[in-house]
Amino acid sequence: MTEIRLHLSVRGLTDADLPSCSWAGSPKHVRELVHQIRRAEAGEIDYLAVCTPVGLPVAVGGIDYTVKPGAGTLWQLSVHPALQSCGIGTLLIRSAEQWISARGLTHAELGVEESNPRARALYERLGYRAFGRELDSWDVEAEDGSLRRYETMCTLMLKDLA
Repeated sequence: MTEIRLHLSVRGLTDADLPSCSWAGSPKHVRELVHQIRRAEAGEIDYLAVCTPVGLPVAVGGIDYTVKPGAGTLWQLSVHPALQSCGIGTLLIRSAEQWISARGLTHAELGVEESNPRARALYERLGYRAFGRELDSWDVEAEDGSLRRYETMCTLMLKDLA
């Protein structure tokens, strides 16, 4: 087997990245990333992109600083499906934690769907611990463009960055 190593970089997501992010969600989700980029420009959040040497995003995720005082809340973490289990999610989360710490904050929080044990195992390996549960919901776009409300129970997890 041939091994290939890529040097990945982490930076803020830009409008120019959006055409390359269709793997991250529905067309509606990608359209809504424009709003997240504007929020990042306003300093409310950071929205990160893990990129290949040619600048193509292979993982994305947000850090919201408005949800809980003293913490950065990670959300919408996603790695290109063909590249999952290669350490890219770990790079994304560790980078997010560095961005949170750079703002002088001492905690990272996230919610993980209870139907996603692989993601929860990753977060636990990275030092997150469960502290509660919460119902979450969002609109999901069907292939015909119609919307339906998706509801899921999430385990809330916390990591002390101090």
